[in-house]
Amino acid sequence: MKDQLIIFDTTLRDGEQSPGASMTREEKVRIAKQLEKMRVDVIEAGFPAASNGDFESVKAVADTIKDSTVCGLARALERDIDRCGEAIKGANSGRIHTFIATSPIHMEKKLRMSPDQVVEQAVKAVQWARKWTDNVEFSPEDAGRSELDFLCRVLEAVIAAGAKTVNIPDTVGYNLPEQFGNLIRNLRERIPNADQAIFSVHCHNDLGLAVANSLSAVASGARQVECTINGLGERAGNASLEEVVMAVRTRQDIFSCDTRIDTTQIVPASRMVSNITGFAVQPNKAIVGANAFAHESGIHQDGVLKHRETYEIMRAEDVGWTANKMVLGKHSGRNAFKTRLSELGIELESEEAVNAAFARFKELADKKHEIFDEDLHALVSDEATALESEIYKLVSLKVCSETGETPHAQVVLAEQGEEKSAASDGGGPVDAAFKAIEALVQSGAELQLYSVNNITSGTDAQGEVTVRLSKGGRIVNGQGADTDIVVASAKAYLHALNKLASKLERAHPQV
Repeated sequence: MKDQLIIFDTTLRDGEQSPGASMTREEKVRIAKQLEKMRVDVIEAGFPAASNGDFESVKAVADTIKDSTVCGLARALERDIDRCGEAIKGANSGRIHTFIATSPIHMEKKLRMSPDQVVEQAVKAVQWARKWTDNVEFSPEDAGRSELDFLCRVLEAVIAAGAKTVNIPDTVGYNLPEQFGNLIRNLRERIPNADQAIFSVHCHNDLGLAVANSLSAVASGARQVECTINGLGERAGNASLEEVVMAVRTRQDIFSCDTRIDTTQIVPASRMVSNITGFAVQPNKAIVGANAFAHESGIHQDGVLKHRETYEIMRAEDVGWTANKMVLGKHSGRNAFKTRLSELGIELESEEAVNAAFARFKELADKKHEIFDEDLHALVSDEATALESEIYKLVSLKVCSETGETPHAQVVLAEQGEEKSAASDGGGPVDAAFKAIEALVQSGAELQLYSVNNITSGTDAQGEVTVRLSKGGRIVNGQGADTDIVVASAKAYLHALNKLASKLERAHPQV
């Protein structure tokens, strides 16, 4: 029998540390449920000691998820570990992941601790964490630049103290695949009690090698990979979950292990994370990019038509892409709508939510002749956005844009139920709409990102707009979708403003 490769997803923790990717508690729970449906083994839900918002988010995920292990991150400090233990205690299966840096530069410049002090602190942290759970993971931060002898010493000590998983992070993405694979092999061979712990890896993508390094480590005996949906993460990101999983699954002639991931849930998870964080997936992204299974070349098209495997090493359906693009129209009924959502793996919380989504579907069907699966994903995401706390709501928008004339926008907003209107000129219709909204709201926020993506093809396609605003150190994303790109833009701007105006503390650990 093949070994199981444990998939440890840190989208909600390390992925969230991408500037602008901060998530609310409700958004974290939504993503966690999708990860659970995908059969992710371990979900790292956050850094509970970082903020009250992150603590509440980890607690909410721990209280909700039943089939995956829920993990919280903690520095090697008693107060961090206790906060983490409190956050995960409602989980069916909980884990505490504690860490301390072990590279010479980190110990000297950041920690200002001697190697002996670091070993002592690491052991104490593992022992303290075991007061909360037997499922303890330890990471020597910046292991990729640490001295091998010292790494062996630290890891032997924490395994003896009760760490069940030891994770080797390439924190700054410095290693090369052969080098990193040899590091894992040497650690497993040289540490006397290595057989008493699962070896894990956590690779960053600064040199574009996170997936390659992770796979090299798996070939050398690592049996847990820490990764994120779409490769989201600090700086250049983390190892991409979908790439690691499909590489191992596709090359079973090479790997003596496999994951338990339901790969058909990969594309839905990718879309959800992209929509919530506002980080679009590039078209040529492996596995989940729009062009991942597209063939433009005549030679390629001819080969695929004759025999798929001439140019495709995976089936699109196996990772969640569907060949059934056009499914519904304006004459489709509620049952057909609900059935198609179920086939796409979309679950709404209540009949009230289904009814509201169906009403939006009918509105969209009056604007578009053909409704595609991508439209349904955007529609349901739009519905989830609408269910959040709405201080500002778009009532109407009128825009005039004419060659040789200054664009002009008139907007009517409902602010906590009270309607207000304003008008403004702008450099373009979107600029005019945003200025009219600001004339009413006067948020003082700075626009950091404005991005437009078409959801499907055709001139009647919905446009999906992402707006990123910052104010007072907080960064939030807003999304909106509509067949009218100016309306979609206004929706996205208001969604971001509602997040800024919300009194809920953001979950982002760096706030």
